[in-house]
Amino acid sequence: MVFDLTEEQRMIQDMARNFAQKEVLPKAADLDETGRYPEDLVRQMAELGLMGVSVPEEYGGAGMDAVCYVIAMEEIARACASTAVIMSVNNSLVCDPILKFGTEEQKKKYLVPLASGRKLGCFGLTEPGAGSDAGSQKTTAVPIGDHYLVNGTKNFITNAPVADTCILFTMTDREKKHKGITTFILDMKSEGVSIGKHEKKMGIKASPTASIILEDVKIPAGNRLGKEGDGFKIAMHTLDGGRIGIAAQAIGIARASLEDSLAYAKERKQFGQAISEFQAIQWMLADMATEIESARLLTYRAAWLKDREMRHSKESAMAKLYASEAAMRAGVKGIQIHGGYGYIKEYPAERHFRDAKITEIYEGTSEIQRLVIAAAILKG
Repeated sequence: MVFDLTEEQRMIQDMARNFAQKEVLPKAADLDETGRYPEDLVRQMAELGLMGVSVPEEYGGAGMDAVCYVIAMEEIARACASTAVIMSVNNSLVCDPILKFGTEEQKKKYLVPLASGRKLGCFGLTEPGAGSDAGSQKTTAVPIGDHYLVNGTKNFITNAPVADTCILFTMTDREKKHKGITTFILDMKSEGVSIGKHEKKMGIKASPTASIILEDVKIPAGNRLGKEGDGFKIAMHTLDGGRIGIAAQAIGIARASLEDSLAYAKERKQFGQAISEFQAIQWMLADMATEIESARLLTYRAAWLKDREMRHSKESAMAKLYASEAAMRAGVKGIQIHGGYGYIKEYPAERHFRDAKITEIYEGTSEIQRLVIAAAILKG
């Protein structure tokens, strides 16, 4: 087994780390405080090729592998989880399904501007009554001539207020349940598309989240992604890749908790010595470091399988499950190490704790990941 990164992987790690430390990290606290969309950082990420890392160059991307993508994601998330998830959605949930299931015409029209970062995408799967139960879609798409008439509401959609394009999931045949779901590429400027209230969130505050309201929206038949009824398959395949991205985000958040705690523990003195000298603190730091390394190996393994177009549902679920829960444990320990200072906004420990929680929820809760893993190992 080879654990060394390739020259290309080291290059993107150095580039992403340098950008994250110099440009993203200094703005992270303000972005969290104000909830301001980091338009300038997103533009810079586009210039660096980070909005379509694994998309071939002919379609506007950087032409790198999935391991490069998770390496870059970790670095951006270590600096700012909000900025990282904007990047993650565009890469994993928007570019990936168009690359995998789109026609050549769709790739040229939509993938090129998305992967190059000239446009931004969102993923419209979740609904008010369909979260973990993705098969219970209520949004309908009725074929009428050369288009579909779409009505419904999507909920908790990351990037919705600023997105140009949406990968939209609808029900074209209710009787078939999950086999009646169909996917479309939606132009967010289409007549009948409106944005609901912007959600006020516990964490990742600079990542805009809102509902999408669809009222008699006409979507050309040429914008259907895949065949009618392929939607559930497209959603599950896309989420397999998306979970790798969220695992990388969680690792970055956990790393932030560890690195900030290490620095604080070396400086903070109690009973005449740095608290890093106390075994209780050392053990917390050791646990954090071990779990981060374990999560990273799981995530690299899932990305490696994706690069080889091998089935990776179980491995992606394992990476996402472990990394997200490790991030939460790191967040708790980070606050504990900081003591009272960890509970106030003057220090970033409480932000890391708040940002970590969502990684256990979106793109499949920890409970859903356990179901995916259990189903895979029971099948044998």
